[in-house]
Amino acid sequence: MKRIELSHGAGGKEMGLLIRKHILSRFSKGNAEVALHALDDSAVVNDVVFTTDSHTVQPIFFPGGDIGRLAVAGTVNDIASLGAKPVAMSLAIVLEEGFEMDLFEKIMESIAETAEEAGVEIVTGDTKVVERGSMKDIIVTTSAIGIATPLLEENHKMVKRCKWLLDSSLQVGDKIILTGTIADHGIAIISKREGYGFEGEVESDVAPLYGLMEKALQEGGIASAKDATRGGIANALNEMAEKSGVGIIIEEEKIPIREATLAACEMLGLDPLAVGNEGKMIIGVVEEKAEEVLEAIRKHKYGKEAEIIGEVVEGKHVILKTKVGGKRIVETPTGELIPRIC
Repeated sequence: MKRIELSHGAGGKEMGLLIRKHILSRFSKGNAEVALHALDDSAVVNDVVFTTDSHTVQPIFFPGGDIGRLAVAGTVNDIASLGAKPVAMSLAIVLEEGFEMDLFEKIMESIAETAEEAGVEIVTGDTKVVERGSMKDIIVTTSAIGIATPLLEENHKMVKRCKWLLDSSLQVGDKIILTGTIADHGIAIISKREGYGFEGEVESDVAPLYGLMEKALQEGGIASAKDATRGGIANALNEMAEKSGVGIIIEEEKIPIREATLAACEMLGLDPLAVGNEGKMIIGVVEEKAEEVLEAIRKHKYGKEAEIIGEVVEGKHVILKTKVGGKRIVETPTGELIPRIC
């Protein structure tokens, strides 16, 4: 008898197969402007952008953040990746009997602070308490809605593709911008969870990114954007390439990564391209606007280390140009890399 495995939630091939075979097959395509079958970061219904997410990260407090900050940032980033402005959010909490009240208050305070930073209002929610031993600590489920802005409308006039910044909107010649260092969140989680003593301090990058996206949209020329979470930039780039029917070439020497994070990945035998992030966006930009968008992003506090890491080409693979001059195909991650990063 087949059973659900942790790899089915890791953001790679197994998760994709689970969603397509067992979830999408049960639902019709419907009439949404951006529907479920698009498998984008958010849906669009009657010009309203909508997303939902559940958060079960372990540990619930980690270097650089906690489950509360993660819940808000992860949800608003899914809205922002379509180019929309997040405006309202729901908050549903399931608590295990015996959960410490002091920890609960810290998480609530973190949620409030991050929502304020993100400019999103929490307007509805639900709270449940379940019997001790029936789950682990706390689960936070959030939904959010967003709206198009004049900046997005002006960007659409310039790019003349879909108004929303969809995975499927890349075209040959576009440049690929990564908004900062990779793999910090996944390594921070596994470091805290397993008690590893890595040289140097690795903190999660968890952060709300609409302000950064607003900087990019002010310059215009944005074709596509994706929040690079589970499965890292390897999974995100492969999804964008497959849906757009293009290839992508990225340069290893251009990909920003902290020394401590890289050292940890090497020690653990992990490909940093496949390790999850919670505060990084991959942005496809028309070639003539790429440098201007990059400079605008670098002026934002969460984009100071942004780089143009590659370009969109003819083909169907994501190719990495290595530092030593070789090339390799960047595959969609498989198996269980780091479970419960979000």
